[in-house]
Amino acid sequence: MAEVIMYTKDYCPHCKRAKQLLEIKKQQVIEVDITNDSAKQQEMLEKAPGVRTVPQIFINGQHVGGCDDLYALHDKGELDALLG
Repeated sequence: MAEVIMYTKDYCPHCKRAKQLLEIKKQQVIEVDITNDSAKQQEMLEKAPGVRTVPQIFINGQHVGGCDDLYALHDKGELDALLG
């Protein structure tokens, strides 16, 4: 099973939507809530320079982007291969 890390904020509907897709895929997600944590926000910025929106999703250390990017991978049939 792949390691999926998702940087989120507790009020973000796109984060919830991304988590729903990963739950359908039976994928465990390590969720890093950056809502009130400036250190975790900085960590996300270091891993994904120039990106300020959530969610930011990493699969096996590879930055795949946000919710729309995750669904695009799914729609192209490429998500299952990344998840292993």
